[in-house]
Amino acid sequence: MRQRWRGLHRAWEWLHLRVLFRRGRDLELMHRAMGFATLALVTLAPLLIVVAAGDPLGRGGFATWLTDGMGLSGRSARVLTDIIRPPRKVIDTTSVLSLLLLAVFGVSFAGSVQNGYERVWGVPAGPWHRVWRQATWLVVLTAYLYQEVQTRSALHGAQRVALTTLSGVLFFWWGQWFLLGGQVHWRSLLPGALATMIGLGGLRVFSSLVFTPLIVTNALNYGAVGTVLVVESWLIGVGFVVYGGALFGRWFCDHHWAPSQGK
Repeated sequence: MRQRWRGLHRAWEWLHLRVLFRRGRDLELMHRAMGFATLALVTLAPLLIVVAAGDPLGRGGFATWLTDGMGLSGRSARVLTDIIRPPRKVIDTTSVLSLLLLAVFGVSFAGSVQNGYERVWGVPAGPWHRVWRQATWLVVLTAYLYQEVQTRSALHGAQRVALTTLSGVLFFWWGQWFLLGGQVHWRSLLPGALATMIGLGGLRVFSSLVFTPLIVTNALNYGAVGTVLVVESWLIGVGFVVYGGALFGRWFCDHHWAPSQGK
């Protein structure tokens, strides 16, 4: 028994999991994930609603984007769609000033993600004029989410899983490198991108099993507020995975992988 515990202790020390937990605490991972969810709901969601409403293919609007991301179906998807669906004339009633404000809010969300990546990798913050990186990342994020929804009806089963995984890994791999201004080597960012997609896949399964019945129950008990709380909880999970995936990638590179440090 003593030898078994000694072996487990050696395995624990070799994995350096204590370092991973300590870095998560220093990053205030849960607090940062909650900030991610709040900003996503307040600043990013309105922008995506306008973009989805202007979709020339008309595939259901932002509610479809959200139900697809959460892995909802059936009654729970209908409940969420009824609550989230924007007015029919959202594009006609959106002024240039409103679009500008939405874009500014979206950039602030991208800036928060950039700050989280900088904290994870311990690199200095970029100067204020690098806001163009945040704007570009926001555009690519919107395009990534758009293609995810569009492929839902075109591909099914293993084909869609493969496309989603590949496009997601490429986005989070490129996204880290781009927001960090190339201060971290490409190869060092790959484990974090893979970990992020694995985490999002697990979150999708959890959402379909737990949030699907919870949305219906909360809608009956608390109305629209209860449904929004479920969505906010899911967004907290997304934020935890996004930052946690990058944190795992940094830990993995530091202790179990040593890619070249050249850029």
